[in-house]
Amino acid sequence: MHRLSLIVNPAAGRGRAVRAVPTVTAALDAAGACYEVQVSASLRHATELAARAATDGRVIVAVGGDGMAGALAGTAARLRASYGIIPAGRGNDLARMLGIPFDPAAAAALLAGGRTRQIDLIGVAAPGEPEVVVAGSVYVGVPSVAGEIANGARWLKGPLVYPVAALRAVASWRPAQFQVSGNAGQHDFAGYAVVVANSAYFGAGMMVAPPACIDDGLLDLVLMRHGPKLAFVRVLAKIKDGSHTSLAEVSLARDNAVTLTVDRAMPVAADGETLPFAAPLPAGTPLRIRALPAALTVIAALGS
Repeated sequence: MHRLSLIVNPAAGRGRAVRAVPTVTAALDAAGACYEVQVSASLRHATELAARAATDGRVIVAVGGDGMAGALAGTAARLRASYGIIPAGRGNDLARMLGIPFDPAAAAALLAGGRTRQIDLIGVAAPGEPEVVVAGSVYVGVPSVAGEIANGARWLKGPLVYPVAALRAVASWRPAQFQVSGNAGQHDFAGYAVVVANSAYFGAGMMVAPPACIDDGLLDLVLMRHGPKLAFVRVLAKIKDGSHTSLAEVSLARDNAVTLTVDRAMPVAADGETLPFAAPLPAGTPLRIRALPAALTVIAALGS
């Protein structure tokens, strides 16, 4: 049986992660699971706890939202540890993609069952910076600006904060020039955003990249080109079910590695958090993004 190390983000979901712990531990006790619970003081501290757990041969379990899930997935992959999630944030998009229940007891039961699968991750690097490994998607433009607005919001709770933040970002947006070059071709355009996705979902269930498969070794590119601001509002109205991809301003592509540049300084985010070396990314700085096939062993619903 797996030995589990539950690493809790006390800030996730405005305390939802901490509140979930008694339910999770009760379910694990009932299943006879071996586990420990550790509360992190910061994202950096969480990765340190995860590294110690991996060294001890334990499964790294992220109890929190997508920022924690992505960071600990990278640590688990680097140290070849197995990985699990108890979703307890506002977004929970990686858990959604993996078919992990949002109910804490059900998620704990899945962990105790111990069935694993291999999934891809994403490596992201800027010149002079070490590569960062993330799980769901990397994005720049309106979504990354909106993410900073959402993360700083104190006036609105829950998943609704993401579309509201996106509307605020669109209101002051002026077109940026994006260049995305890869093994499968090059895309140069003025517009609103680029999303490089490993998972179909971001922003609390928005199906930004409907064709994305988390174990196919490819990155799905979503390119949101210039048009009237009303066009991007239409994207927001349709993105929940993925039908935004039918709009003329949105195009899709696939590649296994790309280099992304933008003509002005802009934050770049991944898994709900601005990347530390891209806050903002200086204008014209190349960002290298690559698929990491079968990089992570995760306890999840098989076939999800």
